[in-house]
Order: sequence, then structure tokens, then C-alpha cells
Amino acid sequence: MKKVVALQLHSDDDVATLLMDAEPGNIVCVRGKDGQLKKTIALINRIPKGHKIAVREIRSGHMIKKYGEIIGIAKGLIQKGALVDINNLESQRGRGDQIE
Repeated sequence: MKKVVALQLHSDDDVATLLMDAEPGNIVCVRGKDGQLKKTIALINRIPKGHKIAVREIRSGHMIKKYGEIIGIAKGLIQKGALVDINNLESQRGRGDQIE
């Protein structure tokens, strides 16, 4: 089983960024910005380098964080180890319909 690395920069982040291509069943070693191992996760999807993975189960409607900032809302349940992208995350940035 191949081990791959992902980076999670903030402890509150729901996602980590893969540093290499990965296949379903690969084990992801999630490291913090200090390089220390935070957790390991089995991947569910094929995920290319630079894309986000869920580091925990994310429920529908949850505000998803990356770099300690909200990047969007989960459109449905996202399983731990799954790809997080425009298919399951609704971005809240740049939306003209939500100007306060």
C-alpha cells in the first residue's frame, strides 16, 4: 500500500492538500506546517496532487475550513478521505448574491 503526504496548515481545517497524486486505498500521512505527523487517512477517491481531501467526516451544510478560513459549505455528506472540490463544496467567495 502506497503512502502519500498531505499538508494541513491549521488545526481547525477540515481539509488537507495532497502533495502528490494518490489512488483509492492509499494511506495519506497528514502533516502540519511544522512537518509533524497529525494523522493518517485511507483515501476513497483518486485525487491529483494539489487537491483537497477531507480529514474528517464533513456533514451537509458544514462551513468547510482551509488555512483556518471558511472556503465554502458542504453540499452533502463528505466522507473522511474523499476528494473535496466543486462537486461537493459550494464556494462562498465572490458571490454577488450574498453581499451584506
